[in-house]
Amino acid sequence: MELAYTEYGEAGAPPMVIAHGLYGQRKNWTTIAKGLADDLHVFTVDLRNHGDSPWDASMDYRDMAADLREFMAARGILGEAILVGHSMGGKAAMTLALTDSDAIAGLVSADMPPARLKADTVRYAAIMKAVDLDACERRGDVDKALAADVPEQMVRLFLLQSLESTKNGFRWKLNLDAITEQWDRIADFPVTDRTYDGPALFLSGGASPYVQPEHEDIIARMFPNALEKRVPGAGHWLHAEKPDDVVQALLEFAGV
Repeated sequence: MELAYTEYGEAGAPPMVIAHGLYGQRKNWTTIAKGLADDLHVFTVDLRNHGDSPWDASMDYRDMAADLREFMAARGILGEAILVGHSMGGKAAMTLALTDSDAIAGLVSADMPPARLKADTVRYAAIMKAVDLDACERRGDVDKALAADVPEQMVRLFLLQSLESTKNGFRWKLNLDAITEQWDRIADFPVTDRTYDGPALFLSGGASPYVQPEHEDIIARMFPNALEKRVPGAGHWLHAEKPDDVVQALLEFAGV
């Protein structure tokens, strides 16, 4: 699958590929990519069924990992790039690291452990599907419709980044049917019997509930050379809440 992407920095600089999380898209990481671009050659991608990338029935992490491998091979950076993944993108990145370690030069999992997700975020897909977009004339109308079930403004703003205005009205740039139907695969983690011995960083929000002490042994077993770092005061969307801290952590990990 040919993933949509945006490129930052200069060819010849150390490459880094960034994969967003569930319900996200590559523009969520624009601020981070621009902050890295003086030192790195950065590619932000839209994962399958998100943003401008193609839709497919599968949301299996092995398929997402294959998409990322194909993307890097097409850019001539296979085996050379640090692969960064946030949330769902982190699981896709970890899957590639564990199944094809030579495909990447290093791994960063942003606020996601190699474990089954407990949060019931599939409900957002149902909430978005239930919005009558034909009855909405402005983005504010969509926001108001979401607010009945999503009171957190930050979450609504995040979801609304995937709302596109067309000549025929609004549409979600998300394959909500695939997300709903494949939720069990999205929540799970498919690879538990392998290790990745390359350099790895587990970067999580200090106030996020996603990476717990119970995950430390799992991370140490599957990623024996991993570093773990918390971003104080950040939640799950650490890249939006503490962008400077995330940029600094990524530059330090890249050694530039």
